[in-house]
Amino acid sequence: MPKMKTNSSAKKRFRLTGTGKIKRKHAFKSHILTKKSKDRKRRLTKTTLVHPGDMKNILKLLSLK
Repeated sequence: MPKMKTNSSAKKRFRLTGTGKIKRKHAFKSHILTKKSKDRKRRLTKTTLVHPGDMKNILKLLSLK
């Protein structure tokens, strides 16, 4: 049986933390930035954790589980 392929787009978008959680970047930070406030843009720059409900699917895409 062949090896499972890792999903390339997921590989570029998600990182695993040391405790097994998944980090992601915020959306809506690439264009149309003039109407967004300074505070909002600064918040969108930081990384956050993936919602627990989505963890199973993302781990499958990364072929970790």
